Amino acid sequence: MDLARHTAAEPMIQVRDLVAGYGEDIILEGISFDVYKGEIFVVLGGSGCGKSTLLKHLVGLYRPYSGQIIIDGEDISEGNPVRLLRVLRKIGVLYQGGALLGSMTLAENVGLPIAEYTDLPSESLSILVKMKLNIVGLEGYENYLPSELSGGMKKRGGLARAMALNPKILFFDEPSSGLDPVISAGIDNLIIQLNQSLGTTMVIVTHALESVFTVAHRVIMLDKRTRGIIAEGDPKYLRDHSPDPFVRQFFNREHEVGTIQT
Repeated sequence: MDLARHTAAEPMIQVRDLVAGYGEDIILEGISFDVYKGEIFVVLGGSGCGKSTLLKHLVGLYRPYSGQIIIDGEDISEGNPVRLLRVLRKIGVLYQGGALLGSMTLAENVGLPIAEYTDLPSESLSILVKMKLNIVGLEGYENYLPSELSGGMKKRGGLARAMALNPKILFFDEPSSGLDPVISAGIDNLIIQLNQSLGTTMVIVTHALESVFTVAHRVIMLDKRTRGIIAEGDPKYLRDHSPDPFVRQFFNREHEVGTIQT
């Protein structure tokens, strides 16, 4: 990826001086970064560093204590419901485990956002659902219930649902979690293929370093102690050349008692 070309353009996501937490517990403090169009951007760090907290704020589930979150030119920090609804139509989210509704077929799950946000007739909706399932390699599984699918298939089904409205930005919450190495590699390859073929901007929260080195154009590393970003850039460069020994330890999977928890 030619990052210089992307950084010269307007970012798809802008985070400025974000302070976030729960109750009186501050998890993130003074967070600022940009995500550019067509980029695969990864958020990582040790346990309790705020990865999931950041994701929940980026998709509008929580309002920040202060700071700005601007998605495709829309500031969602203030919690304006009309503005947030416009943003939600531009994004898709793949949750851990796929988060498919167990009482509905795969096709019904994927069709949910289409039925909610469009007036497409049932025949057109069905065609669109089949197209989305074909993209993720699940053609022919339209009438399967989630309980009849493997873990990797549930992830792919969740991704098809996240893509239902042709979002500009896809968010992934631990896409490799709970999968064996072969299936995990397949998800990584699917992410790369979708990014290259559709140009979709992707934000991935993960702790799986092998996936990070495979898919990421750029990463930020969060730190529980500082409640902020301690590294940003190409993950391979950070692994080999970061001036921070803690960052190098993390990327090289080296462990010192009391310093790294993954």
